[in-house]
Amino acid sequence: MTAIELFLVTTTAIAILFVLVIKFKIHAFISLMLTSVFVGILTGMPFMDVIESVQEGMGDILGFIAIVVGIGSIFGEILQVSGGAESLSRSMLKKFGEERSSWAMMTTGFIIAIPVFLDVGFIILVPMAYALARKTGRSVLYYAIPLLAGLAVTHAFIPPTPGPIAVAEIIDVQLGWVILFGFIVGFPTAVIAGPYFAKYIAKKIHVDPPDLNEERTLINADKHKSLPSFGWVVFLIALPLALILASTFIDLALKNEWVPKSGGTELIRFLGHPFIALLIATLAAMYFLGFRRKYTGKQLMQVANRALGPAGLIILVTGAGGVFKQILVDSGVGAALAETVSNKNIPPVVLAYILAVIIRLTQGSATVAMITAAGMVAPVIQILGTGDIGKSLVVLVIAAGATIFSHVNDSGFWLVGRYLNMNEKQTLQSWSVMETIISVVGFIFILIISFLVPE
Repeated sequence: MTAIELFLVTTTAIAILFVLVIKFKIHAFISLMLTSVFVGILTGMPFMDVIESVQEGMGDILGFIAIVVGIGSIFGEILQVSGGAESLSRSMLKKFGEERSSWAMMTTGFIIAIPVFLDVGFIILVPMAYALARKTGRSVLYYAIPLLAGLAVTHAFIPPTPGPIAVAEIIDVQLGWVILFGFIVGFPTAVIAGPYFAKYIAKKIHVDPPDLNEERTLINADKHKSLPSFGWVVFLIALPLALILASTFIDLALKNEWVPKSGGTELIRFLGHPFIALLIATLAAMYFLGFRRKYTGKQLMQVANRALGPAGLIILVTGAGGVFKQILVDSGVGAALAETVSNKNIPPVVLAYILAVIIRLTQGSATVAMITAAGMVAPVIQILGTGDIGKSLVVLVIAAGATIFSHVNDSGFWLVGRYLNMNEKQTLQSWSVMETIISVVGFIFILIISFLVPE
């Protein structure tokens, strides 16, 4: 098949994916699998080759993703049920003071979303925004938008949250680079989309906080009245990130022969592998936030079981994204797309952003948008020979594109609207615009870095 024909097959496949997800409400896992098989058959791959590509794509991804997402989910759940998230938010508010409380909410969201899912973190912490709004008489958006901005930026840009982990594995880049540039891009983006935008939108839309008695958080009712210390919570969250970053820098030093290979460098690489780093952090959380606070082994097992439920769905959808990528590689579609990009001099970061934006706006799920865009872009950057830094920026730009303009086809839109007591128009004006600011500002920062930093 010609490059144009292969490109048309891919376009048709994406259209079919949209129809399956949006019109027929078929789960993203099934839809991605069907779309992958469709591409393989339509491009002329032998039937059994299609099956082999499906197995290879699923196996390559799940060997990494299942372990990281599984351990990371347990770590986040322990932090949540122990009251660690609440401890962090209260300490931040105390340290920043009432005048800078919107910055405290943003920073809290930014930190807590590293191990905890966005929706869970929001439900746990939004009562803090309610309380501040009651005390000051401001619109609840003045505090809730910074919280949401911090949560959304970290959830999209910084591993070990599932989205960037999945994209990093599909694109084949070390997580350390994604973490490093995720912080560089993410924090200023959260500042602009959080405190600065909140100051503006809170004057346009006054939202009174709902009755706290009608709201429930996900924190265990039987947890101890005393919360974990701020220092321990920050230490536990920072521990796996520091280990992963240390391993990445050691790899870079060894590659450039800045340091000799030794038992010490191998130990750092071992401890900094995401499997080991997250396992160490989870065991530490089980001890310091669990056993030391009188939780029993049975209770911690229940916490782990509850965490692995939603993790299973993420793992399967990510695996299907790996299948889609492998089919694109084996069918030749990836090479054809790479040739088209090369001829038109389209930077990979621009292509990745455009694809993620289109898929996000059309079908609503940021996860599906990230995984699908990553599957399409991975063969391109592989053929173009993009380096680790360039790959990490592609991961972040896909995350930025998949964040844009959450609207009525996104579950997050309805969650935020309900908890902040807003109608659809107000939610579009606040939450949806905030998500768009994160996407566009993040994209601009990534573009600047891509010009300044060699791959």
